[in-house]
Amino acid sequence: MSVVGAIMVPHPPMILPGVGRGSEKTIQPTIDAYKKAASAVVSLRPETIVISSPHTIMYADYFHVSPGSHSSGSFAGFGAPEIRVEANYDKEFVSLFSEKAYEEGIPAGTSGARKPELDHATMIPLIFINEAYEEAGLTPDYKVVRIGLSGLPFRDHYRVGQLLKDTADTLGRKIVHVASGDLSHKLKEDGPYGLSKEGPEYDERIMDVMGSGNFEELLNFSERFCDKAAECGHRSFIMMAGALDRTAVKTERLCHESVTGVGYGVCIYTTEGPDENRAFLDHFDAKKEAERKADLEKEDAFIKLARASVEHYVKTGSVLNMPDGLPGELTSVRAGSFVSLHKYGQLRGCIGTTGPTEDSLAMEIIRNAVSAASCDPRFSPVRESELEALEYSVDVLNPTEPIASEAELDPSRYGVIVRKGRKRGLLLPDLEGVDTVEEQISIAKRKAGIGEDEDVELERFTVTRHSVHPE
Repeated sequence: MSVVGAIMVPHPPMILPGVGRGSEKTIQPTIDAYKKAASAVVSLRPETIVISSPHTIMYADYFHVSPGSHSSGSFAGFGAPEIRVEANYDKEFVSLFSEKAYEEGIPAGTSGARKPELDHATMIPLIFINEAYEEAGLTPDYKVVRIGLSGLPFRDHYRVGQLLKDTADTLGRKIVHVASGDLSHKLKEDGPYGLSKEGPEYDERIMDVMGSGNFEELLNFSERFCDKAAECGHRSFIMMAGALDRTAVKTERLCHESVTGVGYGVCIYTTEGPDENRAFLDHFDAKKEAERKADLEKEDAFIKLARASVEHYVKTGSVLNMPDGLPGELTSVRAGSFVSLHKYGQLRGCIGTTGPTEDSLAMEIIRNAVSAASCDPRFSPVRESELEALEYSVDVLNPTEPIASEAELDPSRYGVIVRKGRKRGLLLPDLEGVDTVEEQISIAKRKAGIGEDEDVELERFTVTRHSVHPE
C-alpha cells in the first residue's frame, strides 16, 4: 500500500522550548506523545510526508498545494528566529495531484501561491519528525507535500484526501499523512479564547472518533457546532481520513490535554491492508441520497418552483416560464422573497427582494432562484453536477415596519433592515449561527457597508418560511 500510516498532531508553538521558555512543561504529556508519534513516522520510512495544515494558504473555494521544490520558515513571529525549518517538496507528486484534481473537477492545485514560507502548523510536526530521525541515526531524506484546507464542505476535504491516496498509488509513492490541527480553543473560562459549551463537547466527541478510527463520524459533525467550538483541525482530520479511505488501520490514541484552554490530541494510525467496509464517503453519500429522496417528497409548491427554476436555468441557460397549475398563493399574490440554496449543510447562494418586483410571487421566486444560483457574489455559479446535492428554502417577506430601538428585535422571529442614507442592509430571521440582536445588526451593517459604530434606522419584518427542515 502507498499510504502506510498517518498521525493526528497539534501545533502549539509553546511546545517548542525556544518559544515556550519553560511553559511547554505544562503540556509534557502532549510532548511525550508527539515524540512517540514522530518515531512512528520514522519507523515507516516514508518517501513523502503529506501535511494538511490549517495555517498555510486557505481559500473559500480552493485547496492550495505549495508549489516549487523547496521552502523554509522560522519562528521569528513567535520570538524565536533561531528556530528554522527547511522542507524539500515532492514536485512530481504535486504535479500529478494537480492534474488529477483538474480532470476530476476538484478545485485543488498550486494556483494563488503567496507567502511561500512554511507555517507553524507545518513546521512543528517536521521539527519533531526530524528529531526522531536524528535519534534513530537516520537522515531525514523524505520530501514534503503541504496542502491547505478550504471553506468548502467537509465532504470535499475527504475527497481531496482520496485524491492524495490515488496520486500516491499511481506513483507507487510510500507516504505518511500528517493531520496537523488543534482541537477546541474554547475549553476554559480563563483560557485565551474563553469557554463555550460546545468546546468540551467537541473535544470529547472528536477524541472518541479519532481514538477509535471511526472516521465516518467526522462527516456527521455540523459545521455550526465546529465553529462554536472554535476548532482548527477538523477539516485536516477529514482530509487524512480520505487518504485512509477503504483501508484498515491500527489506531493508537496517545494523549488528549486541555490545560491551556485549547485542546491537543495525538493519535497514530498504521495501515493494515484494504478494507472495503471503510468506504466512509460512499456510506455518507448513500445516507444523504436517501435523505434527499425523502426531502423531495416533503417539498411544497414554493420549494418545487425554486428547484425547477434553478435546474432549468443551469441546464439551459434560460429563465423558466411560469408553469401551469400553480396554486393561487403563488400566481395571484405579489411579495418580496428570498431563495436560499444549501449544499451539504453550507450556504451555496442566497438572493432576494424586499418587495415585489414581478407580476406574481411565482415569478419573483423564479427570478430570485436564478440569481441565488448564478449571481451571489460570494459564490461561483452553481454547476450542473451540484444540482442533486442542493437543498432549497424560500422566505416570503411580510410588510416591514419601522422600529425605534433594538429592544423591539428578536433574531429568531424578526428579520432586520438597517439604513444609513442610501446604504441599506437586510438580514433574514431565524438564521443558523445568528443568536443575538447584536450579531444580527452587525451582519446587516456589514452587508450594507455601514460602519460598526454608525447609527442606523431600523425596520423589522417577519417571513413565511418554506423549508423541508423548519427550525
